[in-house]
Amino acid sequence: MAELLKGETSDWEMIIGLEVHAQVLSHAKLFSGAPTEFGGEPNTQVSLVDAAMPGMLPVLNEESVRQAVRTGLAINSKINLHSVFARKNYFYPDLPQGYQISQYELPIVGEGEVEIDLADGSSKAIGIERLHLEQDAGKSIHDLSPAKTYIDLNRSGVTLMEIVSKPDMRSAEEAVLYVTKLRSILRYIGSCDGNMQEGSMRADVNVSVRQPGDSLGTRCEIKNVNSIRFVRQAIECEAHRQIEIIERGGAIDQETRLYDPNRNETRSMRSKEDAHDYRYFPDPDLLPLNLEQAFVDEMRISLPELPDARKARFISDYGLSAYDASVLVAERETGDYFDAVARGRDAKQAANWVQGELFGRLKKAEISIENSPVCAEALGGLLDLIADETISGRIAKDVFEEMWGTGKGAAAIVEEKGLKQITDTSEIETVIDSIIDDNQDNADEIRGGNMKAIGWFVGQVMQATGGKANPKAVNELLRKKLSG
Repeated sequence: MAELLKGETSDWEMIIGLEVHAQVLSHAKLFSGAPTEFGGEPNTQVSLVDAAMPGMLPVLNEESVRQAVRTGLAINSKINLHSVFARKNYFYPDLPQGYQISQYELPIVGEGEVEIDLADGSSKAIGIERLHLEQDAGKSIHDLSPAKTYIDLNRSGVTLMEIVSKPDMRSAEEAVLYVTKLRSILRYIGSCDGNMQEGSMRADVNVSVRQPGDSLGTRCEIKNVNSIRFVRQAIECEAHRQIEIIERGGAIDQETRLYDPNRNETRSMRSKEDAHDYRYFPDPDLLPLNLEQAFVDEMRISLPELPDARKARFISDYGLSAYDASVLVAERETGDYFDAVARGRDAKQAANWVQGELFGRLKKAEISIENSPVCAEALGGLLDLIADETISGRIAKDVFEEMWGTGKGAAAIVEEKGLKQITDTSEIETVIDSIIDDNQDNADEIRGGNMKAIGWFVGQVMQATGGKANPKAVNELLRKKLSG
């Protein structure tokens, strides 16, 4: 889905690569036992290792390694049995050691790919360059004093997986689809909660532009983009900035920039370093990480059914459209819910109810599907009552509203409120005869050949029976009585 941008003099192509930083779900940091919960008071979750006190030695957290391997497998990447931790040297006030323990030449995960579904129904593989483990830095706080910067080291040492894509994306839309898919995979396997608002997943976006067929242009990195919406806006904004500079005869400086969503602009932060500027070298306090193939195989077995596999199953087993399947597998909890509702039932009807009534209610109440007052078993029970013609589809919507508000089961509500569908044709026939007698002009119109007008009679019968008459029986009886 390559997108050409219109400049004043020619068309331009975007080249986009992303470095996604995902915080590993772990109770301890990468090299210390300090807690990792979000929202703690500043500097209350800091060990002596995190604060870089003299003589403190890092000890590798096994859970971080386990989650990195599982993530690598989930994004179809090569797991490197031998990897090395290195020191990445640079200075920030919130980086106590004066270096970051990361990985460079020998990361724990090598090349792979993530497949995205494009709007035209096709798919595209986005290459993964590597996934490496590294420490997060602390946080500089600039808005508490006009003259001072405060430092919070709670995040210092938190485990990050940096997932580096290849520059395979050609539009902001592809980048959005890639981040969305990656977030979905991480949440499926439980290696990262994907909460971009809390900073547990964020993206550095690399953007350059070129005229189609030309060599790659100079890239700029937009640092710490913390929402999927901002990823789109930052890419489009930066691409247009670069095009404008080039078309005016200027040159793009390789630099790191920040995106300001309030002004919809990127601003220069610092010149962009190359790898040699960081003076990487193996960390002398940490041995190389050597994994057994049996450990990797165990991690592979621990993976749940992933979004792509689940989507294929929903299409093949349930007969869903590719679109419906994509919507229902986007989040693991939604897929689990739908699976439970659809199993042994009309899957298309189940999909309609989940995406229609349930999603609508969840959005209105601003709650997640895990907190729905109507569980999958309860919704399945409602669909069973429709299937055996205990209630009509119209009545079912009223029952669902009652289920949502009270937490009661569908069968109990139907019994309690006397909502069972009228299937006795003689009872329905009596109602129909009465309505026809009272509306002879309408009846004559239908007898004259305007069968479309029969819908009015159906509505009158349903209204007279409180929606409890069997719609199929109503239609058949009306056509029989008004056919000639």
